[in-house]
Order: sequence, then structure tokens, then C-alpha cells
Amino acid sequence: MKKDIAPPLFENVAIAIVKEQNELSETIWNVYLINLRQEKIEGVLITSNGYGIFEGEEVKTSLLRHFLDEVEPNKFKKVEPIPDNLFGLNNEYWLSFFINKVMYDKKYIFLPETIKEEYLITIPLLNKKGVMIK
Repeated sequence: MKKDIAPPLFENVAIAIVKEQNELSETIWNVYLINLRQEKIEGVLITSNGYGIFEGEEVKTSLLRHFLDEVEPNKFKKVEPIPDNLFGLNNEYWLSFFINKVMYDKKYIFLPETIKEEYLITIPLLNKKGVMIK
């Protein structure tokens, strides 16, 4: 029975949306996976999509899939750029990976209008401003 299955819990793996500058000194936003654990994570698969109401109409973005292979302990990898016109939607990232042949997964959802200047913090390991869910 489903209630008898206890999925393994994990901590110290985060998704961050980070404010950066491109080569033309324009502000861009990138999504990062941050491994704050003491062991590497392997077989990393991330799906991303946005959904919500925009100008009174229901909107859904395409579902994107990213495979990162592995992320070493206390390291990060860029997942994708994110246009700032999607910040008014729910931005969902579903992460799956293995540690010692045990599969873990977690859903991270950045709610509408939470990616704003007043909510920016310094992101660990990156040392850049952004928002993060751990």
C-alpha cells in the first residue's frame, strides 16, 4: 500500500534563481542546482515548467527536461536561463537523483511574484544575489 512506503527524505539540495549580468551587461536570470551535501548526487534529472493565470487567462509553459549526470559535494550547476516575464507564474522544478543507489526526488515551486529584488539573498557557493528553495 502506498501509505506503507516511506520515501527517503533529503536535505541540503537547493534550487536557486540567480540574478546575473551577461556579456552585454544586461540583467539575466539563471536557474542553478546547488548541492550543499557532503556527497555527490548522481543521475540528476530536473524537469521545469511554469503555470498560472496571466492577464486573466490560464497559461502553461513547455515542460523542459535537463540531465546533469552528477553534481559534486558543495558544488553547483546551471540548469537553464529563465526569462523574467515568467516570474508572475508558478515556476516548478522537479528534481530526481541518486545517492548510494537510493533514488530521491523533490518538487520545488517558486510562487508568482516571489522572485523580486526585496526577496534576494546571497546564494551559498555562488556568492550572487537570488532566491533559493532548499
